[in-house]
Amino acid sequence: MDFRTLWQQGMTFSDFVAAAAPEHRHLWEGVYRTASIPDWARMPVMEERKLLALVEDWCIDTSSTIPFLARWAEMVPGLSLRLLRRDEYPAFMDRYLTNGARSIPIVLVLDREFREVARWGPYPAPLADWVREHKPPALPRADFVKGKRVWYARDRGETTLREIAEIVRTQVAA
Repeated sequence: MDFRTLWQQGMTFSDFVAAAAPEHRHLWEGVYRTASIPDWARMPVMEERKLLALVEDWCIDTSSTIPFLARWAEMVPGLSLRLLRRDEYPAFMDRYLTNGARSIPIVLVLDREFREVARWGPYPAPLADWVREHKPPALPRADFVKGKRVWYARDRGETTLREIAEIVRTQVAA
């Protein structure tokens, strides 16, 4: 997979939000506007890292995590973010299926040479545990979606940032 080319094709966060469907744009803008990055996450990275994410504007998991990564990448020298629409890159998406599903977001951590050093997604580990237990038909779809929204609202991006920061700061290219 040519991650350099994919990176060049990727959108910045602001371009992605500007291109989002009007019915989703408000949510993305709101999460981004209120996204707060804790002091511990503002430490510079030791090696340049690129975050390349597969996303869609309608996805609750994506809209609940990617705005925090965008804020973080803006604040931390050596860290940058690009977004690719999942449905426009099916071969790329199919390399990173979650239990056979095209779940997003998928965030690849690339080094300065565009080599993959790690991946994250589609949700923080504690939420993944909750999803496994409560995914429909265990809960009706509306209750399942509400449960995920509540989890993300309480977490405020903290777990996503911690998990990806750990990857960014510890993984080195092979």
